[in-house]
Amino acid sequence: MNMDENKRRRSMLLYILIAVVVYLAVSQTMYPALTNSQTQEVSYTDFLQMVDSDKVTQVQKTQGDSTIYFTTGTGDSQQKYSTVIFGSGDGLADKLYEHNVTMVSQIADNSSDVWFYLLLSYGLPIVIFMLVGWWLNRRMKKAMGDDGPSMNFGGGGFGMGMGGGLGKSNVKEVKGEETGVTFRDVAGQDEAKESLEEIVSFLKKPEKYNEIGARCPRGALLVGPPGTGKTLLAKAVAGEAGVPFFQIAGSEFVEMFVGRGAAKVRDLFKQAKEKAPCIVFIDEIDAVGKKRDGSLNSNDEREQTLNQLLSEMDGFDNQKGIVVLAATNRPESLDQALLRPGRFDRRIPVELPDLAGREAILQIHANDVKMESGVDLGVIARSTPGASGADLANIINEAALRAVRFGRKRVTQDDLNESVDVVIAGEKKKSTVLSEHEKEVVSYHETGHAIVAAMQKGSAPVSKITIVPRTSGALGFTMQVEEDEHFLTTREEAKNKIAVLCGGRAAEELIFGQMTTGASNDIEKATGIARAMVTQYGMSDKFGMVALGQQRNRYLGGGSELTCSEGTAQEIDAEVQALVEEGHQAALKTLQANRFKLHEIAHYLQKKETITGEEFMNILTRDDGFAPAMPAASQE
Repeated sequence: MNMDENKRRRSMLLYILIAVVVYLAVSQTMYPALTNSQTQEVSYTDFLQMVDSDKVTQVQKTQGDSTIYFTTGTGDSQQKYSTVIFGSGDGLADKLYEHNVTMVSQIADNSSDVWFYLLLSYGLPIVIFMLVGWWLNRRMKKAMGDDGPSMNFGGGGFGMGMGGGLGKSNVKEVKGEETGVTFRDVAGQDEAKESLEEIVSFLKKPEKYNEIGARCPRGALLVGPPGTGKTLLAKAVAGEAGVPFFQIAGSEFVEMFVGRGAAKVRDLFKQAKEKAPCIVFIDEIDAVGKKRDGSLNSNDEREQTLNQLLSEMDGFDNQKGIVVLAATNRPESLDQALLRPGRFDRRIPVELPDLAGREAILQIHANDVKMESGVDLGVIARSTPGASGADLANIINEAALRAVRFGRKRVTQDDLNESVDVVIAGEKKKSTVLSEHEKEVVSYHETGHAIVAAMQKGSAPVSKITIVPRTSGALGFTMQVEEDEHFLTTREEAKNKIAVLCGGRAAEELIFGQMTTGASNDIEKATGIARAMVTQYGMSDKFGMVALGQQRNRYLGGGSELTCSEGTAQEIDAEVQALVEEGHQAALKTLQANRFKLHEIAHYLQKKETITGEEFMNILTRDDGFAPAMPAASQE
């Protein structure tokens, strides 16, 4: 049972409960009045005693009838009685007159009260049940596509939803041209587009491939980090080929009852065969395609659904032009039977874009926004290594929002630069006001990073230093931007990165003689680099080229886990500690050699709060008697 059906069932029960409560409230309100209107039969002796006690207020008698009706009390306490007269009843009228009892010769017919009571007791619940059932039946038929039988109770047809919709796949079908996406709208994924262009060609001209005996891939698996454009690529394939596009999430196949998910898979491929040639896109396929490991935590329903998916992918005739595309960022969790040739024939990596790809993505999104002339998107692309397509789209949008916030009609370079800071570190946190001492500490901390970075050979140039607090929790940051993109990192470069990360804490120790919590993020990153050098990259003098760990959830940032004995793990910890401490000492030596420049730049930063890389380098390289110096151990 999926989420939508559960919601419909809960709504149905809620409506029934409301109807019952309303009925009970009405009946409890009306019933006392009706019961009070009913007469109670008493003996003639009791009647005479009640008259003598002045309890009787009114007597009613129907002509020719030996039964009389009398009333006691007034208002809400009024009660009706009936009795049978013995004999002729001579002297009764005088007795009633003496006790001031009102005598009425005719009694009103109370049959209407009885009929109203019967209607309220039996007719009203039947009418309410029929009306609520009729309304719910219409609602559920609309939600389930109005196909298949339903269980009906009463004239209104109380639909229990036991028929139509249970095996429906809830797949969303879009015509190819209506996706609004083609390969022109996808940038930074040239290799992925090339792999998919062949599928587009087959869907457009299958006879060209049939002539030589080639067959189209049954499926293609798009693998990559979140936000890199896997869904966008699938829509672009449908848009280029102009064929129907069926989109469904893997989680929609996961049901509580065994057999329901498999029925949805059958229905999906049945619809695909009717609309062939077409594309079936299953997003987040790892929700249904996880490995069948036979553990106690296995899910029979999920495994049956997976088995049905494997069977359907084997069973359809791909000469008709049915292509299954799927996306995941957890390929290591997928069942091997799903990945073999004949099912998902191709595995297409959709990785984070490189420098040229980032600039192309920024250009596509910038075309939808009014920009000032002379805006350099290359600077933004160089400032965002590791950004996905979704991140870059967000940067352009944040810049446009900032331009509107400041009352401008076009986006400027400053808007783009600030939007990069927002995406990286968050908005400026105006509520955080640092004391002068804390501001001074942060200034020295960030200047320490910048000076160590500037003194390292091959390190990325500093482009910006700021001590403005951000919503991410950072009290400031130093931004370095590579001139071009690097795909390899040497052991020395990794050590230099550790030294730069240690520069903030080293400046605090050198100037103030104490440590602060401001270096927590730096320590975490430096330790991560050192551990990767030892366990993954084989850059340890002690362990050499041995893999001592493996990466988990590569595309989801799951980190790594050790694959070694407990004794070796302790030695790894010691090696990691030594590498970080080596970087720490290197940073201290660099800052000691440039102590006067550290003071000058930190005071300037404290006054301006944000300085550019150009301003920083002008002060650092200015010949005022205190030229920057490399530490003795690092001089070339």
